[in-house]
Amino acid sequence: MSQFQFQTAARIISGLGSIQELKQIILENHYRKLLIITDAGMVQHQLHLPIIEILERLNITYSIYSNIQADPPEHIVLDAAEFAKKEKVDAILGFGGGSSMDVAKIIALLAHPEQKQTIAEMYGVNNAKGPKLPLILVPTTAGTGSEVTPISIVTTGETTKTGIVSPHLYADIAILDANFTQGLPAHITAATGIDAMVHAIEAYTSKIKKNFYADMLAKNALRLLNDNLPKVLKDGTDLEARQNML
Repeated sequence: MSQFQFQTAARIISGLGSIQELKQIILENHYRKLLIITDAGMVQHQLHLPIIEILERLNITYSIYSNIQADPPEHIVLDAAEFAKKEKVDAILGFGGGSSMDVAKIIALLAHPEQKQTIAEMYGVNNAKGPKLPLILVPTTAGTGSEVTPISIVTTGETTKTGIVSPHLYADIAILDANFTQGLPAHITAATGIDAMVHAIEAYTSKIKKNFYADMLAKNALRLLNDNLPKVLKDGTDLEARQNML
């Protein structure tokens, strides 16, 4: 067997209602002020309220940055970073789809008081360095997988995108709670489910860093998606099937 390394988010909490674990996470880590990074749609439809209720019950101060766009442009990332610095937050919570989580990962680096790098210096592979603020990611779709990857993509021009790839982008904690996905329309559920399938197929068929452990995860992911995506499309309220897709 050839040598390999496997790395992902430091801690993954999965299950219906698992967002309630956020209470203990905050208490254990003594967070005082959180920044929630999300998009306007999440706020408009009040999908973030379960998180807000937890914070308010604990008397935790929080701020919300909800200007995230799909394929986030660099100026949005920089604006979010300045907002985080101004608010003097001590932890970042990314809530939403891949764009919100991608931005949250970068902000955890850029907003740390001791961070000296600019975003331009972070672009590329293994260029971004620590320190970073504590980072919690809560996905609201099954498709992107951003909550467990060390990659963020930024739109840097009208026709260009640039990636930041670094182990410093890994979340400290990912919370997978299908209660946040039950409102997804069928067409978005289908698209994100197929996206997740493509990730699994790509992981299994790629020769780069191929290993038996990744193969096992990819095959099981594809099985779960194949079994549960049709169930969710038939009945969008099937939370067990939605949880299995995460």
